[in-house]
Amino acid sequence: MNIMEVSRTTDAAAAKRSLNGRVAVITGSTSGIGLGIAERLAAEGAAIVLNGFGDPREIEMTRDRIAFENNVPVVYSTADLSQAAAGQELISFAAEAVGEVDILINNAGIQHVAPIEDFPMAKWDAIIAINLSSAFHAVRAALPGMKRRGWGRIVNIASAHGLVASPYKSAYVAAKHGVVGLSKTIALETAQAGITCNVICPGYVWTPLVEKQIEDQARTHSIPRDKVVTDILLKAQPNKRFAQTDEIGALAAFLCSESAASITGASIPVDGGWTAQ
Repeated sequence: MNIMEVSRTTDAAAAKRSLNGRVAVITGSTSGIGLGIAERLAAEGAAIVLNGFGDPREIEMTRDRIAFENNVPVVYSTADLSQAAAGQELISFAAEAVGEVDILINNAGIQHVAPIEDFPMAKWDAIIAINLSSAFHAVRAALPGMKRRGWGRIVNIASAHGLVASPYKSAYVAAKHGVVGLSKTIALETAQAGITCNVICPGYVWTPLVEKQIEDQARTHSIPRDKVVTDILLKAQPNKRFAQTDEIGALAAFLCSESAASITGASIPVDGGWTAQ
């Protein structure tokens, strides 16, 4: 195969990417699940707006890598989603930098574990603001443009805790249940507008934060790593394995494609059978 044939093959493959020409905003996408989703949507041809916290140099390297590997525009927004005005700020930034938003992935989230009577009020407020209210504010800002163009995809990342509860996670469980309810409402309001809204509900996903959690719990409880994984973290997951970020990315990409045009208002577990029990 000569150089011209390779070029034509590459161009043909690029033309088949399912999200060519789309603009995707992914919150909480500088690492973990959000980054996995951003990488997959970029591979499908979408221009990407990253958002989240982290080391500025590492974020810039990530931005450059995704853009180079997929030949798509990739920009980064510093919008602080703990603030109500940040949703509009993020959507406006995207429109100015790469184009009006076609795809919105609400993934930003934080966690705190404590009994209700000891749960810090400031932690409750922060978790509700970032895990739930930020999704509302971003959707509210993005929907008018999606309706005007007659096309849009909203994917909200909840958790198995959006479907079931666990002790000591009152704010997180409340927020993730709220995300599921909010998404159903959005789906009903946009059902005839060419817009879909769905929820992905992961169980434990292998990320750097989970790796740190394993190390911390092994040290705290003086037990081996494998016991932390099987007896604590994955105790509720029948398949006893972590989902991978690329699995979540693949599902998000499918929900954003034309093939998923009739899937809306759905909450899809990726939890190894956790919520089937």
